[in-house]
Amino acid sequence: MAEKKSGIDQALIRDLANILNETDLTEIEVEQDDLRIRVSRNGATQYVQAPIAAPAFAAPAAAPAAAGAAPAAAPTRNPANVVNAPMVGTVYMAPAPGARPFIEIGATVKEGQTLIIIEAMKTMNQIPSPKSGKVTEILVDDGHPVEYGQALVVIE
Repeated sequence: MAEKKSGIDQALIRDLANILNETDLTEIEVEQDDLRIRVSRNGATQYVQAPIAAPAFAAPAAAPAAAGAAPAAAPTRNPANVVNAPMVGTVYMAPAPGARPFIEIGATVKEGQTLIIIEAMKTMNQIPSPKSGKVTEILVDDGHPVEYGQALVVIE
């Protein structure tokens, strides 16, 4: 009779880390029975063995503010002016390496004009402008991964 081995399957974690490297994902998480494993490129590899119904990860605690210092205010943006990523993938600001970018800060765009490209699953997806206006912020960098719903561009 074989006994069930307790502990973490290190080969599985290595395989997940290799998937991150091969696909340019920032994190991957798998669940099986009462085991949940999450591997993230943004920090240390994390493993949690807990019942699935229990929260596996807590948000990091906020750093205490210096005495008398007010927390820095996040920039306020009208959500109607923000173009969000419709998918996970890699952002490209130009149609080809070395080509002129689709947009620049201060540029005027028309509704339907391509703002950026997001590569997902080896497919280049043009992201069109939902409205006409002026590009006031570009919130992503060329060649970097984006998550679903991440703010990409602000058009006013």
